Amino acid sequence: MSTLKGVRSKYFVFTLVYIGYCICYIDRAAISLALTYIGAEFSLDATQLGLVVSVFFFSYALMQIPGGWLADKFGSNIVALIAILLWSLFTAMTGMAWSLVSLLFIRILFGIGEGAYPTASLKAVSEVFPQSQRPKAVTGMLSSNYVGSAIAPLIIAPLILAVGWRSTFYIIGVIGIVFAVFYYIWLRPTKQNIAASQAKTKNSISYKELLKSTIIWQLVIICFGVSIVNKGLDSWMPTYLLNVRGVDLKAISILVPLPFIAAGLGAALSGWLMMKFFQQKEKYLLSIVSILTAVLIYGMYSSKTLTSVIIFQILVYFFKSIAFGSIFALLASFILPDKFGSASGIVNFGGQIAGFVAPLAIGFLIDLFNGSYNAAFIFLIAAVALSFIVSLTLRAVPKRKEEEDVTANPTIAQ
Repeated sequence: MSTLKGVRSKYFVFTLVYIGYCICYIDRAAISLALTYIGAEFSLDATQLGLVVSVFFFSYALMQIPGGWLADKFGSNIVALIAILLWSLFTAMTGMAWSLVSLLFIRILFGIGEGAYPTASLKAVSEVFPQSQRPKAVTGMLSSNYVGSAIAPLIIAPLILAVGWRSTFYIIGVIGIVFAVFYYIWLRPTKQNIAASQAKTKNSISYKELLKSTIIWQLVIICFGVSIVNKGLDSWMPTYLLNVRGVDLKAISILVPLPFIAAGLGAALSGWLMMKFFQQKEKYLLSIVSILTAVLIYGMYSSKTLTSVIIFQILVYFFKSIAFGSIFALLASFILPDKFGSASGIVNFGGQIAGFVAPLAIGFLIDLFNGSYNAAFIFLIAAVALSFIVSLTLRAVPKRKEEEDVTANPTIAQ
């Protein structure tokens, strides 16, 4: 009976934080779909529009490491709940922006509010799943990023067309606040036994040891390169389809979800692939999918038809998401739950710094080359090539046994 209750509990927690992550990405994707309308209202050029997207990722990235520490210190549930409330409030406030400066300020606050959720949610999952299931559970959770991004155009584009971009932000902000209320109600019976968890892993690594770990910083760099592709395409692909390929917003709401569906499958598959075929050979999985992503970006860049652009984009998202998911599957295979929030925060910091760099750099390159996206695609290829090179330098991570066996010797791979 207790085993059945435990099974229900872990999948309940997984489902709850999965839904929260989907809402997180719907709110985040709204700005990219509204970018053309915001630019027209405030008379912004491509560099300024890139800055609107990038400032969110700047503050979001800065919250990754403290967000992970807070989740480890105070518990994942309370940190996740506060994050949902804050980002929903600042989503609604985005619709109140009256100038570029006010919009930038609100987006910075939005990034701070949302920044603690990824590490808190990943930690919540790592706490309730055993070691043998943790990499697959973590990558399954990451698939929510792409499910939310796939759903977003189906919700956001019709809303913008029906009520305008400002009212759209009001509506999705309110939806987030309502979810936060239900999150609190549903979460109350699910009490975290932090003391027991700490006792079980009392000999675990220190935060200082995490920061000194070679593999942690290798994963930061790999995550940065892969995420340049992710954040760059997420931010600018709708505008590229509108301005270069001549696709209207209604059609974009149908086309944009397709790559995200492929990405969700890739992320969910990554943990299984790593555990099944690449244990202690993780660098080969990461390097293979990284180089495939680079080749496919070139195919998207050189495509002559809209159909081939979308096909290549679907394949790019599939393989780059296997790479992204594999990073966190690898992390989950050797970091115990008591420090998983901090470790995932450090690694995800690299990904979110990419979120600051990519939209701004692409906007700058578009302006520099008079509206051409050619240099932007070359920039994406160079970034994922960096991930490929660093992946080849990874050393094999020693295979862990179940928690009961490893807590006596909780060293981190160097």
